[in-house]
Amino acid sequence: MLKQRIITAVLLLAVLLPALFYPLIEPFAALTLLLIVAGGWEWARLNGCGSSLSLGLGLGLGVLMAVVWWAGGLNLSLRPLWLAVGAAWVLLAVVMLGRGVKGWSAWPVGLRLWVGLALIACAWLAMVHARLEGLGFLLSVLLLVWTADIAAYFGGKALGRRKLAPTISPGKSWEGAISGLLGVFVLAACWLWADAQGTSLYARLWALGPALAVLSLVFLVAMSVVGDLVESLVKRSAGAKDSSQLLPGHGGVLDRVDALLPVLPLAMMLITV
Repeated sequence: MLKQRIITAVLLLAVLLPALFYPLIEPFAALTLLLIVAGGWEWARLNGCGSSLSLGLGLGLGVLMAVVWWAGGLNLSLRPLWLAVGAAWVLLAVVMLGRGVKGWSAWPVGLRLWVGLALIACAWLAMVHARLEGLGFLLSVLLLVWTADIAAYFGGKALGRRKLAPTISPGKSWEGAISGLLGVFVLAACWLWADAQGTSLYARLWALGPALAVLSLVFLVAMSVVGDLVESLVKRSAGAKDSSQLLPGHGGVLDRVDALLPVLPLAMMLITV
């Protein structure tokens, strides 16, 4: 399993890194748009759609975002959208996690389907806009999520005693979540020390004041956990271990980006609002 995970990760990086570092946005936007198609397909499957309909919805989501791109949507100010998406994620955190797996299953299928597809689409828009803000900015957002996840894993493994959400994701603990937050604080401090140009998420937040910067990081780390728990809840409701098997050793696309789905638009909200 470990060998398979490593091979898949190396192949993904071999494709993603050249597009990420390319001076123009088009290769990165096009490549991540394919991930959005895959994520839409997975979401539809997890919510009871058949193979053909799931594929159609995933492709339709990709076509819609391509039309938005072609129409110049990537060059517009999306401040109201980030506010709306931020409010939606906070509401989902309260409602979905409060009602649990059975509560999610009771939602109308159409509502579950379209809310998820809309949030996946907004995450892609946020990712592309974050790249337009600068490579350093996007990397600082991505590393926030990855650092929180890695620190939470090792902290939870070593110290985890109190379950965070036992009916949704039994492996998560409060100690792991706090470890993830501390890891992000260390990352932010190191990045601020090294970021002479002040282009990272951390520098942009610090410019608003230390107190607001700290609160913003706590909020983003908490929402990264929410993204992970929401996907776990949906998978548990569907009786699925992974969102798909598209990425051998890693599960599906949504399994890899679940924490990024809320964090990307919320990061854009914090720096634009």
